[in-house]
Amino acid sequence: MKIRVLLVDDHAILRDALRLMLEQEGDIEVVAEAGDGQAALDLVAHTEIDVIVMDAAMPNMGGAEATRRILRKYPNTKILALTAYTDKRFVSEMMNAGALSYVTKTAASDKLLEAIRSTAQGKPYLCPEVSAVLLDSMRNASSARAQSKTDLGRREREVLGLLAEGQSSPEIGRKLHIAPSTVDVHRRNIMRKLDLHSVAELTKYAIREGLTSS
Repeated sequence: MKIRVLLVDDHAILRDALRLMLEQEGDIEVVAEAGDGQAALDLVAHTEIDVIVMDAAMPNMGGAEATRRILRKYPNTKILALTAYTDKRFVSEMMNAGALSYVTKTAASDKLLEAIRSTAQGKPYLCPEVSAVLLDSMRNASSARAQSKTDLGRREREVLGLLAEGQSSPEIGRKLHIAPSTVDVHRRNIMRKLDLHSVAELTKYAIREGLTSS
């Protein structure tokens, strides 16, 4: 049985080129085309589709919003993002919306067929450029977390440990011989440095990093 593909892109010339490439394959059939997300949503309602090849940036309704709406109504639909963008924001937006795979248009001639077949089987596929972007993002996030940890001063680490043990600002102040207001300043600085937003998050972090006495 052929893989039924819906092409969604606002550039008709690109859709024509993709359709010609895909229809040379014996196991792939382009069953429909759409120029924007809304048209794609309408087509999915009455067309049997295995894989949607979805552009990210389109007029009227972009790829991420269309992906979210389609998956909300038809959760078994498999969506492959095919865009010109490797920017982390675009990649994250499409993947968070529910796209299973992501291929850049520059890699389409080499990778699109493999990506479609993988996506049709429910297996995620990322072209090398996108994999590199996500890997760099993960490395940067890990480095930032490690830097935030080392940026905490000795007093801040003491305050964080006592906060995680459930002690109040006055109790911490008496123990460390500082004013409760100074404890509050330290707490705000700690939350800013670690990008945490509640005492509960601070507590989890302190326990994970071994900053508590328990």
